[in-house]
Amino acid sequence: MASIMQTPQRPLPGAFLTTPARTRDPTLAPQAAASGSVLYPSLDASASQLSKVQFSDAPAATVPVSLDNLKPLQRAAVTINETLNRETRYPEIDSYVGQGISSDYDIPSSPAWAPFLKTKSYDIPEKILEQHNRAQVSTMMGLFAELNHAWIAIDNSLYLWDYTHPNPGIIGFEEQANSITAVKLAVPRRGVFTPQITHVLVVATAADIILVGLSCVQDQAGNNLVSLYQTRMHLSIRGMAVTVIEGSAATGRIFFANAVDNDIYELTYQQEEKWFQSRCGKINHTATRMSALVPALAALTPALPFASRPQEHIVQMATDDSRGLLYTLSSKSTINTFHMQSNNGLERTISLSLSEMFASVGHMVSQTELLGPTVSIRSISPIAALEAQKLHLMATTSTGCRLFLSATASAGWAWPGGQGAPTSMRLQHIKFPPPPQGLPSPQVHASPQSGAYQASFVDTQSKSLSSTRTAQRFPPGYFFCVTASENQRAVDTLFLSSPDSGRIAQARDAPPATTSQFPETGLWLNLDGHAEDMGLMSAPFVAATSPLGFGNELAIQFDKPPAEIAILTNTGVLVIRRRRPVDIFAAAIQYAGREQALEGDVRKFVRMYGRGETTATALAVACGQGEDLGPEVRIARMTGPEVLDAARKAFIEFGGNPTLNENYEVEKNRPAIDNVRPSHRHEGIALYISRLIRSIWKAPILSALLTTTGGVTFVPTVGLAKLRGIQRDLSRLQEFLKANQSSIEGLAGPESLSRGTSTQPEIALLAEHRALHSLVVLLGNVVEGISFVLVLFDERVEEIVYSLSDDSRQRVQRLSFEGLFTTDDGKELAKELVKAIVNRNIASGSNVDTVAEALRRRCGSFCSADDVVIFKAQENLKKASEMGSSSEPGRRLLNESLRLFQQVAASLSMEQLQWVILQFISMEFYAGGIQLALTVAQEKDRGNRALLWMKDGKREDDPRYEAYAQRTQIYQLIRDIINRVDQSSREFPETIDGGYTPAAKRRSEAYAIIDDSEDELFHYDLYDWYSDNGWSDRLLAVRSPFVVSYLQRRAKQSVRHADLLWRYFAQGQRYHDASAVQLRLAKGNEFHLPLDKRIEYLSKAKANASIFTPGVARQPRQVLLHEITELLDVANIQDDLLQRLRQDERIPPERKPDILSKLDEQILGLTELYNEYADQASYFDICLLIYKSADHRNTADIKATWQNLIDQIHKETLRRGEPQPWEAVAERVRSLGNRLHLSETTFPIGVLLSMLEKYAFEYQHPQQPAQASSSSLPSSQDDQDRSHDRLLASPPKAWVIDTFLDVGVSPDTLLPILESMIYNDEAPFAGRNRAWIAADVLSLCQRWYATVVARIGVGAAVGDAAAAASRFGRSSTGSAAGAGAGPGVGGSADEVKTMATGISHLLLVLLQNGLVQGPAAIEECQILRARVEALLR
Repeated sequence: MASIMQTPQRPLPGAFLTTPARTRDPTLAPQAAASGSVLYPSLDASASQLSKVQFSDAPAATVPVSLDNLKPLQRAAVTINETLNRETRYPEIDSYVGQGISSDYDIPSSPAWAPFLKTKSYDIPEKILEQHNRAQVSTMMGLFAELNHAWIAIDNSLYLWDYTHPNPGIIGFEEQANSITAVKLAVPRRGVFTPQITHVLVVATAADIILVGLSCVQDQAGNNLVSLYQTRMHLSIRGMAVTVIEGSAATGRIFFANAVDNDIYELTYQQEEKWFQSRCGKINHTATRMSALVPALAALTPALPFASRPQEHIVQMATDDSRGLLYTLSSKSTINTFHMQSNNGLERTISLSLSEMFASVGHMVSQTELLGPTVSIRSISPIAALEAQKLHLMATTSTGCRLFLSATASAGWAWPGGQGAPTSMRLQHIKFPPPPQGLPSPQVHASPQSGAYQASFVDTQSKSLSSTRTAQRFPPGYFFCVTASENQRAVDTLFLSSPDSGRIAQARDAPPATTSQFPETGLWLNLDGHAEDMGLMSAPFVAATSPLGFGNELAIQFDKPPAEIAILTNTGVLVIRRRRPVDIFAAAIQYAGREQALEGDVRKFVRMYGRGETTATALAVACGQGEDLGPEVRIARMTGPEVLDAARKAFIEFGGNPTLNENYEVEKNRPAIDNVRPSHRHEGIALYISRLIRSIWKAPILSALLTTTGGVTFVPTVGLAKLRGIQRDLSRLQEFLKANQSSIEGLAGPESLSRGTSTQPEIALLAEHRALHSLVVLLGNVVEGISFVLVLFDERVEEIVYSLSDDSRQRVQRLSFEGLFTTDDGKELAKELVKAIVNRNIASGSNVDTVAEALRRRCGSFCSADDVVIFKAQENLKKASEMGSSSEPGRRLLNESLRLFQQVAASLSMEQLQWVILQFISMEFYAGGIQLALTVAQEKDRGNRALLWMKDGKREDDPRYEAYAQRTQIYQLIRDIINRVDQSSREFPETIDGGYTPAAKRRSEAYAIIDDSEDELFHYDLYDWYSDNGWSDRLLAVRSPFVVSYLQRRAKQSVRHADLLWRYFAQGQRYHDASAVQLRLAKGNEFHLPLDKRIEYLSKAKANASIFTPGVARQPRQVLLHEITELLDVANIQDDLLQRLRQDERIPPERKPDILSKLDEQILGLTELYNEYADQASYFDICLLIYKSADHRNTADIKATWQNLIDQIHKETLRRGEPQPWEAVAERVRSLGNRLHLSETTFPIGVLLSMLEKYAFEYQHPQQPAQASSSSLPSSQDDQDRSHDRLLASPPKAWVIDTFLDVGVSPDTLLPILESMIYNDEAPFAGRNRAWIAADVLSLCQRWYATVVARIGVGAAVGDAAAAASRFGRSSTGSAAGAGAGPGVGGSADEVKTMATGISHLLLVLLQNGLVQGPAAIEECQILRARVEALLR
């Protein structure tokens, strides 16, 4: 069923109404914490949480730190951390309460050295005494010391009162009719009651156990207001006499015991009743079913003589929540140990009788009456796991001996309290009683090794506590033992003792002694009556979160209030206060009187605590920390001038001198000053400062709380009242050091350094000055830092924190007081918070000068002069916004704010600059924003380290990279402004009615600032931004000296920027530079450019290089053009190779990608192209092109290449079947003729003409003559090819002549070659085969004549023909015969006449030798000759 929260009932009625209490001093009341769930642990939550924040469980290993290069604050932080770390190494109780016995007590004779002080005594109220006098059956009394309340049960009524109040109200519980037998205050189980029920009263009567809800809250005066509530929870226990009740604060479980048996019962309780289960029930964890009937039988037959009651029953129970154990003490002194299991079970694990406990005593001590057979155990006190690892329990005997017991697991080791439970328990240590009251303490002496005291013998026969009634132990070892007075039966005597923390602390560095080191200081007090109960009023003692360092009272004497224990007697309540060493020292010098006695007391303190502790204590007393009872029996500070002056004198005179360790092995790089051990004065100052700030040193300055509405609020982690107290004590220390500066060696200044008589004392004094100066600097920082925290929490912290950036907000929440006091990051965060405070006040209308002055007065280092200027500039911005940025006053305020911001540009943080830029943008002050950003960038990097980093290669491991990153962040703000400017320009027209609009003016102002800037790095960053956004036109439109250098630098990294560079040059008519960039792109290997892109760059470079560029001489222009042209030719050849190889089927597919990738990149050399590709692949036409580019003039190679080319084309054409072989050959010759530009070396016309004529004759003549054996073509397969050729269609007449005429070879060049072939009579054109050549001669002559006639007309003379030729040029080109154009004609009359004469003569020879075959051909020849002759006439 659903769980329903129990609603508190009405307050219980009592015999007395609540008496109004007088209001106390409100300054004593701590502030109530805000309700909510804590996200970060608060130091005020509990002492354990405080210790967790302060220290780790185990001390950190000491690592030697070089102090030479540390700043004073860092050096002081190291000192404080080492001091706090040393405090955590205070010996744990297991180390000095070991196996054995001891009786080491120091019972001071002087009250000044007493370890405890009786502070207050409160009488029992008269109304309680009146009720007591009316008692009929029984009465009992007790304390709820943690609530400052006492209680008394009178018959069936229970009354509570605040014993600390002078006129307390009485709270009564009288709603039941049975006599009360036991009362216990317990912590309830979570979730059973409402949160306001903090405790539950367990009231046992003769018939029932009743649960009464109790709430305790503090009012503003610090009074504990207690209210009782009905819970409707009770359990019937008729037939039982419950006398012992115990509760577990951790689990809320409640146990009780019967006076007639030795069983343990548990009271179960829940919110609502369930099936077969009421709201309250009981469980017997120890007895069987039959034994459960014993209480009922005993109740039924109490008067029968044969009805005997059990002899053994439980007289005390105690819980140890740290280990989950429950201890019981029986009436026969048997100790039982139970394990409280997580499933609400209870398992008995150990049962130890007194005889078993004493079985091992003989091994520790000889026979003593104090441990005889008649001895019993009066009380037990658990020792928590936080305090000790081995020791678990302390039992006090009726003779006052303390028995320290340790529990062990089955493996035999001490049980630490983890999983499972201990299985055995044994006696570990016996602490015998002190000497009788009035007798001196046993003689003690100092150890020669350590100077610590050691007891000379163990007194095992003292009977000073032989009549012990009860005893109790409080952490860290306070022992309160109540004994019956020998003289007065109605009065008890109280013996108090505590560990001697000074001697224990000194023993941590001493070698282990032969006897147990358990020194204590003690005190005897005579009570006014019988002691009824005792309890701890103050918070439980916790100095550390582990046994090591837990009991260090010295460390917390300035951090936490001293322990106070209340003792209830039948006459009243007595409050005992633990005296701190600082109180003892102050009282000792106050009561010393004479100077000799004062010196003796100081030396005694040195022997007990050591010099460092003595100087720290004397310094604390000199600063007013000592306390004692005042004239009105109240604790007051001891600030008398005699006490303060005596403490000052002790601090100075007993502080010693710094010492140089000459035996230290000096390292190579370790200065001698680091080998100096400072004086004990330095140690004392460090101890005192560390103890004042130990609770805040590692703690965060604020904690986040979840509110009930789901929001987050920030509260101080340390209470503001505590911070003010720490600051007050530190300020007194500051004043003391300043007032006594001249008397403290090391603080006196440079004049004290001259006192050194040699080098070593001088080094020692320097080291002392350095160490003390560091602490003084830290002291000032701590005082000012606390002021800053107090200022912070005077404001609305949530608004301030949330006004920071996300990163700063997270850092603030992690910021500790140590970080705030000693680190640069903490100081910067504090400055950010101060600026946020000022901004918030400015926003709320406060005057900036007033706020800034208040901040500078309270925490000046967090609010510098530059900060004040910034605040004034921000105020001007706010006023400008209110007046309107377009108004004249508004623009003046904006310009003034810009001037102020520029004045402190180096101090502006990135967050501040961003805020200012946003304000400028919102007010359209674009030029001011750009100018401020440029100024800040320059001031942040005055050495231009960022620009040098960029020019040196941009190494990320270079420390200058941080400067670059910072400047680029600032430049990003300028980009934001430019975007806003451009957007505004697009929204509004540029001109209205012939005048510029405000938007256009602002744009012009902004870009004027940009163009006029001399920040080279800014220009580079701006151009990068243009380029990244594809704004090439913007970049090309910039006219700045930085554009070219930027593009030249980026052109080495990006093709796109290289393109922009040559475009920028071409746009500026710097064509020579543009062509140089394009040439570098084409020939360079920085980028993976395809070959066609390189050819494109070369083509454009050739065009740009051909244009005249002012300022560039002719020679460099021609040199560049020549280089480009040659490289372009090579690139074209490489492209031919690439295209040819892509289509070449001979290459294996797996090799082709590698070959093509190599060719489709960088332009290769001609040698590599020829040897690796063209020659190997038999690309003969490309080989000819390579000959041309390489100026290769070997005729044999060229001729062989041409012949191989013709043969290759012929075979390839036959293989494909199309086109006709002669067509392919003719086309390739025409192509190469144009590309080779009719070169005399690579395109030899005479060789080619003869070669083509032979090819035409051999492959196309109907019957090849026998004498044609000199053909270069091979036989066999070639013969078959020829026979196949004869079956092909006949080519056009004189196709060879047409081929040469098509590429521009003139007839006057061809005719002599053909004529020589006829006259030479060489194979295959020998004999009648010359007719083949004769046919081409006749065709060539006809074309020549046709050309002449076409230009001068029929019947014209030679002179007319010459004139016409001169008009058309000396050597014009002609196309094929079918095209209607003729071959070239000589220009002069003599040349035409000579040509005509030669043709006429040649035709005659052809006719006479019968080389013209066929009647038609002969007739054509005769007609042509006649017409040529006519030209000559």
